[in-house]
Amino acid sequence: MRKLALLALVAAIQLGAADPRIGSWTLISAQSVLDPPNKLSVIALHDGVHVVFTGETHVDFMAKWHGHETSVQGNPAFDQVELHRIDKNQAEVKEKKGGVVTALVRDKVSSNGNELTITRSPKGRPDQITVWTRSGGTKVADNPFAGEWTQDLSKTRMRQGLVLKIEADGKDGVRFSGEFSYAARFDGKPYNLRNSSYDTVTLELVDAHTVDSIYRRDDQVAQKDRSVVSADGQQMTLTITGVLETGQQLKENLVFRKQ
Repeated sequence: MRKLALLALVAAIQLGAADPRIGSWTLISAQSVLDPPNKLSVIALHDGVHVVFTGETHVDFMAKWHGHETSVQGNPAFDQVELHRIDKNQAEVKEKKGGVVTALVRDKVSSNGNELTITRSPKGRPDQITVWTRSGGTKVADNPFAGEWTQDLSKTRMRQGLVLKIEADGKDGVRFSGEFSYAARFDGKPYNLRNSSYDTVTLELVDAHTVDSIYRRDDQVAQKDRSVVSADGQQMTLTITGVLETGQQLKENLVFRKQ
């Protein structure tokens, strides 16, 4: 059981704070924009972001970093985007229609991480500026998952006294050591596990504080886990759902405290 409990916790070493826009935002003011969306969500992906605007209008697209063109479906204003990082607090998005740039969008997060200013510059039209305040998600550059965690026995039915250490391994990799060990990347691909009853793990970052993991045995999904770090970064809750080798159904919650 100890091997089943820990694998989901290692995905967000580099990613949770790579982009200061990650999180949820609420509109506080707008200039030169009619009926703008009033809610914004930015979710980290392994090589980009998933952006969702909601309100009077709805915009939903994914964009890859490093200037890769990404197709956007169902939006009359643009059908492709390019995402570029300017510095640690700023990003630029090129909106394209039929391969032609129709607008440049500059996102800038304040130094304290609480305010986001988006300046959209359509070709031949005045700038459209919206200002947003953070309503959820991480707001600092520190990664909430990295570090050493110990099991909180007062909040866990399975009293195993587990200790977990999470480290980065290169740009997008993670490294875990303990009763078992492995190296994995956050790219949606299966990675082999050593000294585990499972064969592979696939990692998915839901948001800056939430990681989903899928474990397979003999090419069949055997377990799905979700790990969530609290807003203050001091507690991590792991929810395990799966089937043991004996066929027994498994559902457990494990709670860890950061050391």
